[in-house]
Amino acid sequence: MKPNTEDRRFATDGRVRAALLARSDLVTHADLRRDPPPQGRSWGVRRVRRAAFAALGVAAAVVAVCLVALLPGSALDPAPVPPARSPGPNQVSPGPSSPDGPPRVVRTP
Repeated sequence: MKPNTEDRRFATDGRVRAALLARSDLVTHADLRRDPPPQGRSWGVRRVRRAAFAALGVAAAVVAVCLVALLPGSALDPAPVPPARSPGPNQVSPGPSSPDGPPRVVRTP
């Protein structure tokens, strides 16, 4: 049975070789010419989409910063300061005081 199996392998190998040679004879020089070189980078759909998402992200960040900074009651909005008042009944006397002591406090009823 071995000789029959080896004959089959040789027959199959011969047919495969013949098919490959026939196929290679169909290829000509015109089929092997080079493609023209690329003319530069083209903007593909992915690059356009990536640029659009980046622009939207920047716009959203600008809007968020504007909302935080400009809305009343935001963390960046300081509390209003009450207006200045005249001093009350406890006043520091503008009169003479000892040079080594603190100024005197004069209470007026």
